[in-house]
Amino acid sequence: MKNGLFVFAGLFAAMTLSWAGIVAGSKIQLGGLAPYYDEGQGQAFPEPMPGQAIRGDRVYRSLNCAACHTQQVRRPDLGTDQARGWGDRQSVARDYIYQSYVQLGQSRAGPDLANVGNRKPPYDAADLLNLLYSGQGAMPSYRFLFRERKIVGQVSSQALQLVGPLTPPNGYEVVPTPQAQALAAYLLSLNATYDYPEARPAPAGKGATRWPRPTMSGRVPQRSGTTRCWRSTKSCSGAGRRRRRVTGCCR
Repeated sequence: MKNGLFVFAGLFAAMTLSWAGIVAGSKIQLGGLAPYYDEGQGQAFPEPMPGQAIRGDRVYRSLNCAACHTQQVRRPDLGTDQARGWGDRQSVARDYIYQSYVQLGQSRAGPDLANVGNRKPPYDAADLLNLLYSGQGAMPSYRFLFRERKIVGQVSSQALQLVGPLTPPNGYEVVPTPQAQALAAYLLSLNATYDYPEARPAPAGKGATRWPRPTMSGRVPQRSGTTRCWRSTKSCSGAGRRRRRVTGCCR
């Protein structure tokens, strides 16, 4: 081919630009996101996951739970996630800054899990372990994460409270493995309920109040009404009329 070199160079350039726009661009835009510090509460959000939950994240990925469960709540105008009780606000990029492998999910054969740790009615570890052992609907049973063993002495405090056909034989109990306990801890840690400024719906209509957007450092610029303040002394004028300056602020 006479122009083979130019075709190859064009294809290489197209792939490079596509990679730069999607991968490198996203890294530049979102890679520096920091936790949002709430001065009123004196705390930063989101909070890092505890060690057991981090181990449970590995179990979650090894079981490919993302094939049937998502972890992203859509805006009200894009679905009924909030009406289903899956979250009180839309998911934002800052929710995932402590996750090495973000589990957004592939489909919704099961419910969204972005806020399963704050689901109503609330779950606890025992509820989740029973669900993992028994399965429900299209969700399979993960009994390989549990052990059936003979009771020695008293019944273990970790033994599942099973009824019906799932009840173990007399003299036996079903207890979770460390992997099952870590998975339950991970699911309970999924509690993205803090209301970040960027998670609030965009104002509709001209003149609507706009929420301040946080900077990459997680702090929101402070504004009071329509007052604009500077540390240096600047002249205050604009919109075709003069504004009076009060202690360095234009009102």
